[in-house]
Amino acid sequence: MSDYGSPVKTEEAPAPAPAAEEKPAKKKREGVKMSDKQKADLNKHMDKVGKDMTVSEKKSHRMKMMGRMRKGMTVGKAHKDIGK
Repeated sequence: MSDYGSPVKTEEAPAPAPAAEEKPAKKKREGVKMSDKQKADLNKHMDKVGKDMTVSEKKSHRMKMMGRMRKGMTVGKAHKDIGK
């Protein structure tokens, strides 16, 4: 059991780590380019769904779609994912 009246032993804090252990610099994201087929599919999709959208809505939707398609989603899956 511990004695509440006994003196507390203090441990010396270790010296701060030298500057050699700095965090590695953030890596820039590698640009994953869309294939020509993906671009064509996206253009077809935008022609289809963009008729009743404003210019800013079209741009927003297109950018969201592109981001998901670069990750490997199909047009259909990307569109469903945005709708959630």
